Amino acid sequence: MNGCASSPPTPPRGTEPGDTIPEGDVVYRTAAALRRALDGRVLTRSEFRVPRYATADLRGRVVRETVSRGKHLLTRVEGDLTVHTHMRMDGSWRIVPAGDGRGGPPGIRAGDTVRLVLGNDEWLALGVRLGVVDLLPTGLEYRAVGHLGPDPLGPDWDAEEAARRLRRAPERPVGEALLDQRNIAGLGTIYGSETLFVAGVSPWRPAGAVEDLAGLAALARRMLEAHKEPGGRHGLPVATGDPHPGRRVWVYGRGGRPCLRCGTPVGVADMGAAGNEGRKRPLYWCPSCQQA
Repeated sequence: MNGCASSPPTPPRGTEPGDTIPEGDVVYRTAAALRRALDGRVLTRSEFRVPRYATADLRGRVVRETVSRGKHLLTRVEGDLTVHTHMRMDGSWRIVPAGDGRGGPPGIRAGDTVRLVLGNDEWLALGVRLGVVDLLPTGLEYRAVGHLGPDPLGPDWDAEEAARRLRRAPERPVGEALLDQRNIAGLGTIYGSETLFVAGVSPWRPAGAVEDLAGLAALARRMLEAHKEPGGRHGLPVATGDPHPGRRVWVYGRGGRPCLRCGTPVGVADMGAAGNEGRKRPLYWCPSCQQA
């Protein structure tokens, strides 16, 4: 020891401040960060800042593991309990050294609400603006995630099963079917738009008219896989292979602007609404490159 003060530990990264919408890749990375911060350690902080669980207290229990399931997070703790959370559209997790809890982690803006605090002697995990905070027996996790389709980043992934589910409503627009979490878990408006563009398929084409739905599902998985590791996506994926601002994605967020491939104005329309998490979300497409 040289007597010099040691540098503060680098916290496991939770949700990146620049991450736009928590799709499957962001949730996968967040689960990994929560595992590094909490797994195998005794909880010394447990604050459920939601009315339903205001009196719940997990202090003294060991965190077993956190896993992602599509866009859902399952934090399993000693005593057969699972903390189920969902970030929805604008939620996030921040992880900071335990001593920094009072000041709040970087990236939390005025008006943001911390709805869940889980911490130990070293790390503090704060769930900000979480859309779902639930506590249930681990054996009943199916009540929260049992409706979900195969997870492209999970051990249950099966492209043929995803295709079977997409095919169940053959007249349904394929863009809407892709956003339905009962068909593919974790796929949202960013990767839905980019997958369909790369495949050359219009989101308005009936799912039953898409010749290779299993191939389409496999393409979506490759995109998520490419960005699932820390640093893999900051703000937007690099779907085009060009990391420069304004050129990272083919069509997502480019409504009315020229297609990067052919120059046609990119279309945008709200799609989706079915399913337990269903509300309409924008999908983007090029009318020239993606024929209906």
